[in-house]
Amino acid sequence: MSTTPSEPAGRGSTRTAVVWSGLEPVLAGPPRDVLDIGGGTGGLAVRVGALGHRVTVVDPSPDALAALDRRAREHDVEVTGRQGDLSSLLDVAGAARADVVLCHGVLEVAGDPAAALATLAAALRPGGVLSLLVAQRHAAVVARAMAGHFQQALAMLDPVAHDVPTGRSGRRYTHDEIIELVSGAGFTVDTVHAIRVFTDLVPGSLLDLEPGASAALVDLEQAVADRPEYRPLATQLHLLAHRA
Repeated sequence: MSTTPSEPAGRGSTRTAVVWSGLEPVLAGPPRDVLDIGGGTGGLAVRVGALGHRVTVVDPSPDALAALDRRAREHDVEVTGRQGDLSSLLDVAGAARADVVLCHGVLEVAGDPAAALATLAAALRPGGVLSLLVAQRHAAVVARAMAGHFQQALAMLDPVAHDVPTGRSGRRYTHDEIIELVSGAGFTVDTVHAIRVFTDLVPGSLLDLEPGASAALVDLEQAVADRPEYRPLATQLHLLAHRA
């Protein structure tokens, strides 16, 4: 019996709700070909597949793809998993082009972000939509400073020094930087949403113990997602852009 993957509970819901709300209009309508780059264990891909779309996940980890297969079978959803990454995307995906490309948390670790975006554009049909989720630098500076890592915070202020991905999190982008990169790859940016403006600042114990706190926080995140003045506080930026 088919089951529809639900929204994650607790803090997980506050981290994904705004992204999903942005994607819903894109995914409305007839089945489409969706390519999820670095989709891992399929938390998003299976949910998209449950709407009837044809989803292919490209990920470098065999273990993640195995977990994706188990998750898809649990929910009776058909999702295709292929091993690869951005550098091999066009070979792995084959000649077919997608209507929607999901690239969440991947551009940060790409060796050449401009080349990576050009590859994503090539993977899309004309008029296709790119959903791009990237880490935002200003919030990372504040987080480092609040944790007492003042030298790290100071180093992150310099965009040139931060242009080389380091560690697990890789690059972080300001709003203007990511808009310039995406536009330079031939995309037209349609929307930019601030993601996790407050979520990472709220104690987990409050969300766990206070009835209704998670839902109220989701409402707050939704309310500020479109407000430009809150973008510098956002842990991530979610862009929706279309290929000409």
